[in-house]
Amino acid sequence: MTDRVAAVLASGESVFRDRWGRAAMHGMPRNGRTGVPYRGINVLLLLEVMAAQGYASNVWLTYRQAAGLGAQVRRGERAVLCARFARSGRGGGAGGGAGGGNPAGDVEGPKAGRARGVPRSRGVLRCEPFWLFNVAQIDGLPPEVLARCAEEATLPSSFSPVERVLRLLCGCDAVIRHGYERAAYLPVLDEIRLPWPASFASAQAHCAALLRALVHWSGHASRLDRDFGRCTGEAAWVFEELVAELGSIFLMGHCGLTGGGMQGHAASSYLDAWLRMLRSDPSAIFAAARDASAAFAFIVAREMPQLAPLGSSRPFDRG
Repeated sequence: MTDRVAAVLASGESVFRDRWGRAAMHGMPRNGRTGVPYRGINVLLLLEVMAAQGYASNVWLTYRQAAGLGAQVRRGERAVLCARFARSGRGGGAGGGAGGGNPAGDVEGPKAGRARGVPRSRGVLRCEPFWLFNVAQIDGLPPEVLARCAEEATLPSSFSPVERVLRLLCGCDAVIRHGYERAAYLPVLDEIRLPWPASFASAQAHCAALLRALVHWSGHASRLDRDFGRCTGEAAWVFEELVAELGSIFLMGHCGLTGGGMQGHAASSYLDAWLRMLRSDPSAIFAAARDASAAFAFIVAREMPQLAPLGSSRPFDRG
């Protein structure tokens, strides 16, 4: 799995940003039976296959789920190898049984228990494979699954990409200051610093820089409190930059922001360091994708709602 992701990263920032960002415009990958979004490494794997195959929907099912719905995967179709994580006790079996574990694909980090307010579970963390098919590979799906596919196809909403970004920024209420030479996030001051908007080539480029800084902002100790594990110094920042890169791609896709580039921040300057990190520690991309997914969910959950027209009986509606 790490080799597959590393190969896309090695193709260059203009390639992987465009491929994964455009695929994310169809909505983040989710399960067609439960509606639960996938997270972590599975997001990258599914976005890449979606981009390569040109699928129109980001809805996926296991073979067993499709059969349980009375549908049939077409002969000759190939599944996408994904991973779920589950803890097993000292005595053996993984919790959750054959269909259990963590179907979204999260990696349990050292702070997982504390973040949920419960003691962290004990036992061995196991990585278990499972395989997914896109709904475009399956015949005979029931109407409710097809409706979910149609719903995903309408994303992003009728808002312009710039307005979607502004709704995220206003909902997060981060401290943003302009007038600096380059974009940066200062954890000590908990503030985002950017050049003046007029210095960017376009409004989209300004928004792309804001989204990347917002991913950094989400990792503050008062929010997601990201932990770099064994990484310290430069290695920790290399890892954090990979989290910000992936998280900003997910957010750009969510907002429908493509072609905006990342002015003032070249991923190519970190690319060699990322590839070295993945070669020395193949599990690093699992942790980075997990943290990027968590940052994405944290930020999107705070998106400002759409205000209803004056005179409407509904005070607001989610955009």
